[in-house]
Amino acid sequence: MPNIKSAKKRVAVIEKKTSQNKMIKSSVKTAIKKFNAALAAGDVAAAEKLLPETVSVIDSAASKGILHKNNAANKKSALAKNLNALKASASVSAEAPAPAAPVAEEAPVAEASAEAKPKRTRAKKAKAEDAE
Repeated sequence: MPNIKSAKKRVAVIEKKTSQNKMIKSSVKTAIKKFNAALAAGDVAAAEKLLPETVSVIDSAASKGILHKNNAANKKSALAKNLNALKASASVSAEAPAPAAPVAEEAPVAEASAEAKPKRTRAKKAKAEDAE
C-alpha cells in the first residue's frame, strides 16, 4: 500500500482508467457477439445492420488506445469476411443449382506408380542392402 500522497493518487487514477478500459473492451466484445449471433442465425439483414455499429465501436476503442490499430483492422476484416461468406452462401442456396459439366476422368499415372512402390527411407535402404 502506498504511503506517499502522489503514489496514492496514481493508484486511484489507475483504478479509474482500468475500469473505463474494461468497460470499453466489454462493449467491443458485446458488439462482436451480437454480430456473430446474427450471423449464426443466418439473418443477413440484421448482420448488415449491425456491421456499421460494430465497426464504429471497434474504431472508437482503437482511437482511445484500448485496441491497437492493426488489431482493430483485423477484427473489422474478420467481421466483413464472415458477412460476405454468409451472403455468398445465401445467394448460392437461393439460386437453382446448375447442372455440372461432365468432367473427363483421367487415370492418375503418377499416383498408381507411387502406391505400387513403397517409399524407402534410409533405414529401409540400409536394411535392404544388408539383406542382399
